[in-house]
Amino acid sequence: QVQLVESGGGLVQPGASLRLSCAASTSAFSFYTWAWYRQTPGSQRDFVAGITIDTRPTYADSVKGRFTISRDNPKNTIYLQMNDLKPEDTAVYYCNTWPTVTAPWGQGTQVTVSA
Repeated sequence: QVQLVESGGGLVQPGASLRLSCAASTSAFSFYTWAWYRQTPGSQRDFVAGITIDTRPTYADSVKGRFTISRDNPKNTIYLQMNDLKPEDTAVYYCNTWPTVTAPWGQGTQVTVSA
């Protein structure tokens, strides 16, 4: 069964940057489209950014121009570079396949943006 391990979150001030990583334990990593999602308490898990097999990105409107998704197939890892963070970016961030979620959710990584 695929395991997803997210890391890189933290507590930062508005305007700061963070880089999230997601390692996937699957030899089929390069055959999937992957995405980052985020969730706040009491809300559904929302799409943040996705990246296709040929590295074409798609972003939610709320993060366009600030976040960059990338992938490293030999490392079975996707990344999310987050710049100019805002308090509304505060959430637990998860990765999974996209547009269909096919793996069990990992534990996520908490991102808190606060002055």
